[in-house]
Amino acid sequence: MPVTLDLPDDVLARLRAEADRRGLSLDEVVAELASALPTNAEVAPAARELGFVALGSSTDGRSAADVDKMLAEGFGRD
Repeated sequence: MPVTLDLPDDVLARLRAEADRRGLSLDEVVAELASALPTNAEVAPAARELGFVALGSSTDGRSAADVDKMLAEGFGRD
């Protein structure tokens, strides 16, 4: 499958040098590097960032430590 990449000149030069050194085509070197990347199953999901909506004093008596504990136990995970 054809793919077009827009790489910085220095990165392209390093890829070409590696391909020449190993006697491979540029396509083969790029494919090999890409195949070494972790799959979705191997990558941990990114931590959710909480917004500042309704940020303020608590009216239910919970402290920040209580919230940290709830989040550590998985509260709010989809």
